[in-house]
Amino acid sequence: MSDYVVPRASAAEAADVGGKGASLGSLARIGVAVPPGFVVTSGAFTASLDALDPGGSLHARIEELGAEDLAPIARVSAAVRERIATAPLPAPVASAITAAYAALGDDDPDVAVRSSATMEDSAAASFAGLQDTYLGVAGADPVLEHVRRCWASLYNDQSVAYRRRLRMSETGHAMAVVVQRMVRPRAAGVMFTRSPVTGDRSVVAIEGTWGLGSALVSGDVTPDSFVISKITGEITGRRVSSKGQMHSYLPNGLGVSVADTPPDLRDRACLTDDEIRALAALGGRLEAHYGTPQDIEWAVLDEAGEAAAASEASPDPAAAAGERIVLLQSRPETVWAARAPAPLAAPKPHAADHVLALFGKPL
Repeated sequence: MSDYVVPRASAAEAADVGGKGASLGSLARIGVAVPPGFVVTSGAFTASLDALDPGGSLHARIEELGAEDLAPIARVSAAVRERIATAPLPAPVASAITAAYAALGDDDPDVAVRSSATMEDSAAASFAGLQDTYLGVAGADPVLEHVRRCWASLYNDQSVAYRRRLRMSETGHAMAVVVQRMVRPRAAGVMFTRSPVTGDRSVVAIEGTWGLGSALVSGDVTPDSFVISKITGEITGRRVSSKGQMHSYLPNGLGVSVADTPPDLRDRACLTDDEIRALAALGGRLEAHYGTPQDIEWAVLDEAGEAAAASEASPDPAAAAGERIVLLQSRPETVWAARAPAPLAAPKPHAADHVLALFGKPL
């Protein structure tokens, strides 16, 4: 589209579209269902920040802070966020975003505006959850406003403190923003292609709840949890929780509602067995594709609504379950990856080579 905006399917380099944007682009290119949208590039962030602060004084102030200087971090970060969130965008940047939003179709479609920092989601360091996401945004001006808010969240207190602890330079650290159509899931949650508790790579672990996954992320509910064997496909663990609250997406820019879960849903599993297996199979496919365990955000659409056409096309319940799944992100799992032990010896072409190598060492 431009240097400032790229279509979702063209999002590839994390340096340009951030970790989340690159993940969604990669998923789309391998045929995984993800909501349509576009990415505001890190170049748009850089151009806007250069116009706002051509001398680089904002970054310089942050780099003067110590990792343990929490009060100064809070004070400086708040001032930086205020400047970024309230400054008008350069005209070429605003024009590119407005045109990309209009190209989504309909009049003022509801979108999610999601931060995608260029340094997030690696196996060595995780910035996940440190920046902001906004749901149910509608209208060109509100989209521009929330893009600025996502940029400003790069300077949340926790994010700045984390970068100072890692002694990262602020120069070159940028923020892309994913803008994608809202979906109205029946259930949503997270999936890990290794156990988040034990690190076991022979299982897939799924957590979910009714409605939007924001209820799980915010801690408003104790999610249902399921464990599936990668070897047999059997559901080996199942815990159905009493889910007291439910987050729902309200159309027409009204955002998200938080309400009591209907009594008939509160103690019911949010996923069918077919959906559990379909999710686990998709998780295994992504782990094989990326070559490392994955941390995945998923949603299951309501077959009576947005996924009606797909369910009608597939009378087989297992196939229909897979067609109702959309993914919102897939990133490398970082907790157990950071604990992985180093190999005891460098790999050799043949096992016997390790034994023969001992004869070359002095006693």
